[in-house]
Amino acid sequence: MAAHATHIPFAADITAAYYCALDKDTPFRVRAALFGALAYFILPIDSVPDFLPFVGFTDDAAVLATALNLLAGHIAPRHREAAEAALARLRGSADAL
Repeated sequence: MAAHATHIPFAADITAAYYCALDKDTPFRVRAALFGALAYFILPIDSVPDFLPFVGFTDDAAVLATALNLLAGHIAPRHREAAEAALARLRGSADAL
């Protein structure tokens, strides 16, 4: 299941945002905004139910895209490298099955 998530078009950005949010050097307000956007994407309770075809995830994607665009300056190369490594591990574990 997790290996399928690596094929989401913005999986690398989401994962880099996660690593940025975990980084103690990231300002608190940026961490809070990133965690909020990630939670909105993951949690099933939101303004447009996720089970609706085609529109269910559009609000989630819009919230994430907005947060990523506003806070992209805080996502450092080390966060992107950690994200790529994590996604590569997930892809590799799927190939091993």
